[in-house]
Amino acid sequence: MPTKKKPQATTAAPERRGELLQTAAEVFAEQGYNATTVRKIADHAGMLAGSLYYHFDSKESMLEEILRTFLDELWSGYDTVLDADLGPRETLQALVTESFREIDRHRPAVAIYQKESRHLVTQDRFEFLAESQRRFEKTWLTTLERGVADGVFRADLDIRLTYRFVRDTVWVAASWYRPGGHHSPEEIARQYLSMVLDGIATR
Repeated sequence: MPTKKKPQATTAAPERRGELLQTAAEVFAEQGYNATTVRKIADHAGMLAGSLYYHFDSKESMLEEILRTFLDELWSGYDTVLDADLGPRETLQALVTESFREIDRHRPAVAIYQKESRHLVTQDRFEFLAESQRRFEKTWLTTLERGVADGVFRADLDIRLTYRFVRDTVWVAASWYRPGGHHSPEEIARQYLSMVLDGIATR
């Protein structure tokens, strides 16, 4: 009796999964997480809602994977910067540049994070968001504090206010930035840094 051949979709399945996550991220970002149903995601993906469950057991699973992927890549880049033992000014520059690169790679995920994280962190499944926020704040505050201590940044800076300004003005770019536009993420970071550092660097 002949044996059945195994399906040869070993590479297609991961690719399709990635495509579906990208579609879901765009729908979540545009319509909001609560307003988005599995059917809406399936419609945008050109498939039946039941077929989507072949890849994911719920929209919560999709959202978790979208946000974890974004944050894992963000921290991989940040850790590379922090491990390089740069001065505080160079660290700030590198963190800002890496942030704009992540917006370029994961713009919908960044938009979701901004809109939904305050609500999501109250759920056990998304507790990792709160941990990432604490780690993010510590990284930036420490960099700014080092800069003041080393005389690279002004001694009269309100560190926490400066952190909030840098954080909010960088990540709000997800609301207007479009990949493939006239400016690369590195160019946007350079322009941004030239404005910020003229205000906080020693004269």
